Amino acid sequence: MTENWTGNAAEVLPADAADALLVGRVQLPEGPTVVVLRDGRLHDLSATFPTMASLTETADPASAVRAADGPVIGSFDEVWANTAPDARDDALPWLLSPIDLQVVKASGVTFPVSMLERIIEERARGEAESADGIRATILDALGGDIRDLVPGSPEAARLKQVLIAAGLWSQYLEVGIGPDPEIFTKAPVLATVGAGSDVGVLAESKWNNPEPEVVLAVASNGAIVGATLGNDVNLRDIEGRSALLLGRAKDNNASASVGPFIRLFDDRFGLDDVRSETVTLSVDGDDGFRMEASSHMAQISRDPADLARQASGAHHAYPDGFVLYLGTMFAPTDDRDEPGHGFTHHVGDVVRIASPRLGALVNRVQHSEELAPWSFGIGALMANLAQRGLLGRTSA
Repeated sequence: MTENWTGNAAEVLPADAADALLVGRVQLPEGPTVVVLRDGRLHDLSATFPTMASLTETADPASAVRAADGPVIGSFDEVWANTAPDARDDALPWLLSPIDLQVVKASGVTFPVSMLERIIEERARGEAESADGIRATILDALGGDIRDLVPGSPEAARLKQVLIAAGLWSQYLEVGIGPDPEIFTKAPVLATVGAGSDVGVLAESKWNNPEPEVVLAVASNGAIVGATLGNDVNLRDIEGRSALLLGRAKDNNASASVGPFIRLFDDRFGLDDVRSETVTLSVDGDDGFRMEASSHMAQISRDPADLARQASGAHHAYPDGFVLYLGTMFAPTDDRDEPGHGFTHHVGDVVRIASPRLGALVNRVQHSEELAPWSFGIGALMANLAQRGLLGRTSA
C-alpha cells in the first residue's frame, strides 16, 4: 500500500473522543511512556504511572487519571504521523500498544458463526478448498438458528447429544455451547503491537485471517476498568490440522495487535456500551482486493463479564491484571485467489478494525519472519524504568 496506509489521526480516534478518557503508551527516545489524550495532545503521565499496569491497578483508574498531570509530548496528529514503520523517526515519539505488564488472554468460539468456522477448519484439516462442502453439511445437521442458545444450558446439553449421535460432535462445539469457554494466552507480556504497526503471519501459512475483537482491560481484583480493540491474527490452516497447534497458529512474532488506546470506564462509557458495540473490519490489498465485515457484540454467546470471571479468580490470579480478547463473529468465506479457497491474507494488506466508541486499530500485514524480532521484554522495561528513576512510583 502507499506510504499513507495508516490514514489520518482523526480517523483513529473514537467519534466522541472529546468526551472519552483515552490512555495509551508512546515510545520516547528515553523509553516507553504512559500517556493520556487531552484536547488532541498527549500528556506524559510516567511520573505518576510508570507502567500502564500501575494505572489500571489503581482503585479508580478514571479518577486517578483525571487527577494526574504531566508535560505535553506533542499532538496526537504528530505522534500518529510518526508511527508507521516506514515513515518513523526513532528520535521522535510514536504510538505503542497501550498495554505493558498485563497478561494477554483471549477467548475463542464466543459467537455461533465463529464456532461453525472452527468446526469447518477441524474437519477440513487445514485444506481451504474443502470448506464449502463441510459448511453445508454441518448447517443442515444443526437444523436451525443456534444464536439464541445459551452455553451450558439444558437446551445446549440436548443439542450436544443429538450431534454426538450424528457423529458431528467437536471440541469446538464443546467450548462453543458447553459450560466452559475457550480461554488461552494469546501473546507473552509486552509482545503485542499497537495501531500503526505491522502485524505478522507465518510465511508457511496459506489460509489465515484477521479476527477483529473488543479487548477488555481487567485489574488484578477482577474489576473491568476499560476496553480497547484487538486483532487476534489467526492461521486457519495450522489450527485446522490440530487444535494442539493453537500456540503455533496464534502466537507468533507481531501476531497480536491492541489499540489505539484503552478507553477507561467512567460515567460516559462502561460495560453496557461494550455489550452493544459493533466492530467493523476492512481489508485492502495491493492487488485491489477489498473486504468489509462487521461483528456485533450483542450476538456474543457469553457475556463479557462472565468471560472475565472465568479467566481469573481463585483458580488463577494475575497480579498485574490482564487483557481479554472477547472473540469475533467474523469468519471470512469470500474467495480471494482460487474459487472455493476462501480468504487469506497477502503481504501488504491493510487491516482496519474500528468501532464508534473505541476508535480504529490499523495495521499492515507482513510475514512474521521478516519483521523486527521482539526484543524489549520485562527485564528491559525494568532496567529502563530504573535508569529513568521511575521504579516505585505508583498511584494508590
